Amino acid sequence: MATRSLPVPDGLDGQRADAALAKLLGFSRTFAAEVIEAGGAVQDGAPLGKSDRLRAGAWLKVDWTERAEPAIVAEVVPGLAIVHEDDALIVVDKPAGVAAHPSPGWEGPTVVGALAGLGRRISTSGAAERQGVVHRLDQGTSGLMVVAKSERAYTELKRQFHDREVEKVYHALVQGHPDPLAGTIDAPIGRHPSASWRFAVVAGGRPAVTHYETLEAFRAASLLEIRLETGRTHQIRVHMAAQRHPCCGDALYGADPGLGARLGLERQWLHARRLGFAHPDDGRRMAFESPYPPDLQHALEVISAD
Repeated sequence: MATRSLPVPDGLDGQRADAALAKLLGFSRTFAAEVIEAGGAVQDGAPLGKSDRLRAGAWLKVDWTERAEPAIVAEVVPGLAIVHEDDALIVVDKPAGVAAHPSPGWEGPTVVGALAGLGRRISTSGAAERQGVVHRLDQGTSGLMVVAKSERAYTELKRQFHDREVEKVYHALVQGHPDPLAGTIDAPIGRHPSASWRFAVVAGGRPAVTHYETLEAFRAASLLEIRLETGRTHQIRVHMAAQRHPCCGDALYGADPGLGARLGLERQWLHARRLGFAHPDDGRRMAFESPYPPDLQHALEVISAD
């Protein structure tokens, strides 16, 4: 058991307890919330809730159990394909059920573990468990990811993602029919106020912009093409659910389980369809496209037959 006792710094006055603990002690926001929910954070003798606010100068005592650092495990990952590789980078087509990198609580396969299993060398930049990873896909989302092999590529690709110079196009099958059929969702995203493992549109969240266009409308659902201007965690899933059009099969964000079962879905119908960026070494434009995997193609055939 680890313990820290200290006064709340002035710079954290008025901040939510989970966000403040993450900044103060170097926790992830999720782990900070878990510590608080376990009763491990006390301010001036009173247990904190994760949405409680800290007070400058108040005495803070935090107890927690240390977690083992997630490690990269070299492994064979069926279905993961290398679409392109050169001295600077690797583009992979990631199947569902594979996380981008190791993280606390995730025991399944990862992209970096798969690349290690294939004997690929990737950049050593970034945190130890996510070296070379310049962007992520949810483990339940399939499609294209780029991983840096050189340090130069890591720095330049991170810059392109930060400066919104990367083309990120997703296809999503969502419930119902968005109105209008094409548009932009500009709504901030943050941790869900009552469920730390989910995200939501919340006041004070991080800016998030999603552009969508209906490709095809079916009786119970619509196939959308989505372009991301920002890259928040679960952004498409959160924005579409906030419009009452969750991705089919996405039980976490309120999708109809009956429809998901009828379509044979065991995850959200969401696929990283196209990825485009400037090569970090010479600036030439590169673009890649991924076909729908079998489970999504099957769901599309079922819904179109209605």
